Amino acid sequence: MKVFRSLFMAALALAFIVVVMGAYVRLSDAGLGCPDWPLCYGQPVPADIADRDALAKAWKEMGHRYLAGTLGALILAIAAAAWRRRQSAPLASMLVLLVAFQATLGKWTVTMLLKPAIVTAHLLGGMATLALLAWLALACWPHASAPEMRALRRVAAVALAALVVQIALGGWVSANYAALACPELPLCPGTMDFANAFHVVRELGQTSEGELLSHDALRAIHWTHRLFALVALAAVLLAALRAWRLSRGLAITVAALVALQFALGVLNVALGLPLALAAAHNAGAALLLVSLVVLNFFAFRGLRPSQ
Repeated sequence: MKVFRSLFMAALALAFIVVVMGAYVRLSDAGLGCPDWPLCYGQPVPADIADRDALAKAWKEMGHRYLAGTLGALILAIAAAAWRRRQSAPLASMLVLLVAFQATLGKWTVTMLLKPAIVTAHLLGGMATLALLAWLALACWPHASAPEMRALRRVAAVALAALVVQIALGGWVSANYAALACPELPLCPGTMDFANAFHVVRELGQTSEGELLSHDALRAIHWTHRLFALVALAAVLLAALRAWRLSRGLAITVAALVALQFALGVLNVALGLPLALAAAHNAGAALLLVSLVVLNFFAFRGLRPSQ
C-alpha cells in the first residue's frame, strides 16, 4: 500500500508540474518550438539549431514532452498496480485512456499549428488528468465516515462545474492570444464580435471563412472570460461558505485559493501579462481544481479526513 500511495503522490505532483510547464511553454510562445512530433527537428534532443532563441524554445517544448512522457509511464504503473490490487481499477483504466488521448492532442497541437480548439482541449485534458489523479489518490487513504458531508454535494458539484467552464474559457483566451485584448479595468470598452469569437472550427488568428480574426472578436473572448470569473468566484465562495461548518480547513483552503486566483487574474491585466504571473495564474487554476475535487470527493462519499 505504501508503494501504491507513493506512486499516486509522485504522479499527482508531476501532473501539476506538467500542467504548469505546458502553460509556460504556450505563454512563452514556444508551442511550435519543435515543428515535428514526437521528435524535435528529427532528433530526440534539440541540437544543431543555430538561432539561440529557436534553440531555447525547442528545449522548452521538448522538456515538456519528456515530463509528460514520464507522467504517462507513472500512470501506466498505477493502472497495473490498481488492477493487481483490484482497487479503483476502472478509474485507473479511464485515466490511461485519457492520457493516450492527451498525447494525441499534444501531437495535433503541433501538426495542426496551434489550432485554438486543439490547444484548449489539450489544456482541459491536462486538468482532467490532474483531477482524476487527485480523486484516485484520495481513495487510497482511510477517511472517517461523515454522512453530513453529503449535504454539500450539490453546491460542491456546481462550484466544480463553474470552475471547469472558467478554465475552458481561460484556455480559449490563451489559445487565441486574447489575454491583453482588454487592457482596461474593470470594464472593457469597445465593440465585440461574439459570433467569430466562439466559432470553434477555425485556424489560429482566422475566422471560419479564413479572414483575419478582428480585435473585436478577441475582445469578446477576453470579456466573456472576465465576466464568467465573477460567476465562478460566487459559486466557489458559496461552496466554501457551506463547507465552513463541516470542514473548516477545507473551506478556508478553497476560499483562499479562489481569492488568490481572482487576484492573479486582475494583476495579469493590470501589469500587462508578465510571464511569471501568467504561469502562476495557470498554477492557481490547477490548485483550485484539486481543492474542489477534494471537496467533491468527501461530499459524494460522505467522508471527512481522518484526524
